[in-house]
Parts: sequence; C-alpha cells; structure tokens
Amino acid sequence: MARYQWDEQGIALLCCGGILSAVRIPACLVWAAVKTDQLEKVDAFLGEWFDGGAVFMDLRSQQYYALVPGTADWPLNERDFPGVQRLGRDNFLGVPASRLTTPEGRAYWCLPMQSPGDLCYLDEVEALVRTGRAALAEGAGQ
Repeated sequence: MARYQWDEQGIALLCCGGILSAVRIPACLVWAAVKTDQLEKVDAFLGEWFDGGAVFMDLRSQQYYALVPGTADWPLNERDFPGVQRLGRDNFLGVPASRLTTPEGRAYWCLPMQSPGDLCYLDEVEALVRTGRAALAEGAGQ
C-alpha cells in the first residue's frame, strides 16, 4: 500500500511506534539552531549534525521530522519545548517518497535515508532541539 501511495501521490501514510517513530520539530527551532532559514544551508547543516539518520520537512506546515527508533524514549516534554513532539504508537505520519529530495511540493527529504533502518540517534535530535531553543532564547534577549 505504501509503495502505491508513494508512486501515485508522493506521500505514504505510515504508522509510528513499531520499527520507527519520529520527532516533530518546528522549523523555527531548526532554523534558529542553524542560524538561517535557507533550506539548502539547513539541509547541509543537518547532514553534518547527524551521524546518519533521516530527516524530512513538511513545507506546508513548516515542520521537520527526524526518524528515530520506534521504541526510543523521548526525554523532553512538550510543555518545556512547545511544538516538539515524539510521534509514537497510535500516530500516523505522512512520509514523502524517497525520490523527493528537493524543496518542492508538499514535503521532501533534507537528509535522505541511506539504507533501510538508517534512523537518527535520539541524543542528536535532542541536542538539535536544545540548541534551537537556546538560540531562540538568546535572540529574544537582545
């Protein structure tokens, strides 16, 4: 079913919580960490930041999704990190086709998966979120 959806629509709806999960991160946090909203520069930064893994962006909602192991415990809470959420069991995620690697259309892979099961390390995702929040706080204090 997913292959059909990717072929026909460019996006497939996948269930989170088994093999994989995702952490949803508002673009403003990622852009603050990178210090730019230029997508090509952000994509290059993410490629350097993460030791492997896969990240895509939903251009319409301005959200990044870092794919992580489905059983991983997320240490941050949404109260302290508004908009950041781990999507686990009972969540579905619209995942772009692997061929979508440029910022066009609805969503694209800014850090494409290099092999099956190539997921982000949770501590690297957490560090990115914390870096973004610190950069936003620093900017608000100026």
